[in-house]
Amino acid sequence: MRFATRANGTADGELILISHDGARCLPLGARWPNLLHAITDWDALLDDAAALSTTLEEGGGESLDHATLLAPLPRTWQWLDGSAFANHGVLMERAFNHPPIETDLPLMYQGMSHRFLAPREDVAFPTEADCIDFEGEFGIVTDDVPMGCSADKAMGHIRLILLINDWSLRAVAPKEMKTGFGWIQAKPACSAAPIAITPDELGDRWRDGRVCLPLRVEINGDWFGHPSGEAMEYGFHELIAHAARTRHLCAGTIIGSGTVSDVDFNRVGSTCISERRAIEMIAQGQPVTPFLRFGDRVRMCAGTDENIFGELHQTVAAYVNVGL
Repeated sequence: MRFATRANGTADGELILISHDGARCLPLGARWPNLLHAITDWDALLDDAAALSTTLEEGGGESLDHATLLAPLPRTWQWLDGSAFANHGVLMERAFNHPPIETDLPLMYQGMSHRFLAPREDVAFPTEADCIDFEGEFGIVTDDVPMGCSADKAMGHIRLILLINDWSLRAVAPKEMKTGFGWIQAKPACSAAPIAITPDELGDRWRDGRVCLPLRVEINGDWFGHPSGEAMEYGFHELIAHAARTRHLCAGTIIGSGTVSDVDFNRVGSTCISERRAIEMIAQGQPVTPFLRFGDRVRMCAGTDENIFGELHQTVAAYVNVGL
């Protein structure tokens, strides 16, 4: 099934079900006012959604206005971002002459979860000098995960799959990393594509806890990259098990894959500017690709012939302190 959140004047929006052709929708009703509420009783939600799905696929429902859609979870309880593509880490280590991180554990940090930006919302930053970058990722939403959950059992706790842009400020990140604490200023709010899908929607493109689709990125209408999510070193089930080793994960937890990356980067490109700059540094001694400027447009989608998650299509803007 395909779910989305429509703006209705509340912080969490209105939960709607979307037809497979993306043209029509139906609200889930008063029992399921928003996705943050619905994720806590998932099986009951699916039972109610099944009848609506039949109506939609028979041509019923109302016309879907994509301009009204928010992130599927405009806010949630927890956002945990991994770095599960080994190639991305290797490129960054080579370019900046950093020693390898000596661990056999997945890399993960806890980020800002109280706001996820809408897929067509302008994204405001205080200054271009912070080196504005995007990171194309896939993500999953869990139900309640018990502490100590194994990777095998974690597969059964994956309820939805998302497409995410993890905005990053590259000039700020090194300063925060040197403190030994987590990122705050370098990691503002993420954006999420409008449609959250159940894993079965991917069919055989959901394999071993991985989204086996290319993630396409464009800047100002020009192709930037389309590496596949299949190249994850750790699947999402393994990321869940890592996160849940010493804590329970509440329903609504989002876990990100980290920057989608592939060893065949000369052909498939990248999903963040920092990686492309690292490739340029390795190949020619210095980076060429600039970071984003105000007015630049970033577009992300997944797949080649379809936009199963819908599109992220956002403009970078200057933040203005109004009344402060």
